[in-house]
Amino acid sequence: MDVQPIWGAPRERFRRRQGGKVLLAPVLGALMVLVAACGGSGDDEGDKGGGDTPSRATVKISPKDGAEDVATNGALKVTVDKGTLKSVTVKDRKGKKVEGKLSKGGSVWQPVGHLGTATEYTVDAVAKDSEGREAAEHADFTTLTPKNTFVGRHVPEDGQTVGVGMPVDLRFTRGITDPKAVENAIEVTAEPSVPIEGRWFGNDRLEFRPEKYWKPGTKVTFTMNLDGVEGRPGVYGTQHKKITFTVGRSQVSTVDAASHQMTVVRDGKKIKTLPITSGAPGTETYNGKMVISEKHPVTRMNGETVGFGGEYDIKDVPHAMRLSDSGTFIHGNYWSGQWTFGNRNASHGCVGLFDYRGGSTSTPAGWFYENSMIGDLVVVRNSHDRTIQPENGLNVWNMPWEDWKKPQSAQAAQSGQ
Repeated sequence: MDVQPIWGAPRERFRRRQGGKVLLAPVLGALMVLVAACGGSGDDEGDKGGGDTPSRATVKISPKDGAEDVATNGALKVTVDKGTLKSVTVKDRKGKKVEGKLSKGGSVWQPVGHLGTATEYTVDAVAKDSEGREAAEHADFTTLTPKNTFVGRHVPEDGQTVGVGMPVDLRFTRGITDPKAVENAIEVTAEPSVPIEGRWFGNDRLEFRPEKYWKPGTKVTFTMNLDGVEGRPGVYGTQHKKITFTVGRSQVSTVDAASHQMTVVRDGKKIKTLPITSGAPGTETYNGKMVISEKHPVTRMNGETVGFGGEYDIKDVPHAMRLSDSGTFIHGNYWSGQWTFGNRNASHGCVGLFDYRGGSTSTPAGWFYENSMIGDLVVVRNSHDRTIQPENGLNVWNMPWEDWKKPQSAQAAQSGQ
């Protein structure tokens, strides 16, 4: 049987009779659809903004794709020429996004903070031109791994309950020459909210406090986003920590060096008056507001460590609580005789309370130790000595608020002014 191409087939193959009429429509209609599908009208793409016409916008990502050892600050930037940025997404391999901001006009995107060290980041940027046509760019890069690092050692600890006088105390393991960069990476907030300000003492210590003592029940949160902060040339922070502590009840104990008595006030009510001894003539106790920073059931006190030579070395001082970095404590005293307390000042600058050797909860020293916490205040008055400096211990309350808030230059911060 001969097979002929369809175009060469007899016309009868395209005819179908129905009621005496010749019908050609079904085959011809199919052919018309086939022609239309192969050729198209050419109008659809034109209706969608120019078909394959590329966007005039050109996106540039710095650093370039594949870059390594990238600086954590100042290196990342996304720009567009002949267009505006529609979106920029920067994130690390864990999916944490980097917050950024667009310039006025939308042509430049930069991060609002610093990047982390030794971290791989991905950047995806989309821009559009004046006709709405989009252009996209992608890049991966890795930040530097520092050879020299620093951390901030802090008190209080996460979850701790403290007294109303407790500041946020940060002491850095390396001297900081860019205090503003470090301070900008630390946030301190309180609930209920109060204004909180930071102040540098020297180049390795930063303190935060409100205007007045914390209110009991306040929850304080401080975040250290120091990873990637260049605190001094070539020296980078490595921490990212969030610490929350709670302020407990209010307790302020006032020592009167002249009357040799201490009055303990809790939540506004006097709960105890205790006989004390303070610094003898020539070794008087500092005046001022002092914060309990350490508690020790028993400790050694050696005069050589605080400039008194071999005048004393007591290996078992009971119920000791530190009030200053320079060696001021309020502690139990079993060696001076019970008559001393409430009658004369006989110490080398500490505040002493009667105690037994080995310590006892039944003595004034034992009671006060059991009823005190880190962050409580001990205020000394009527001593023949100067007021303690705010940087000597956690004694930040001895600087007026207006002075505390004054801006510090980098030089002033490094010198502790």
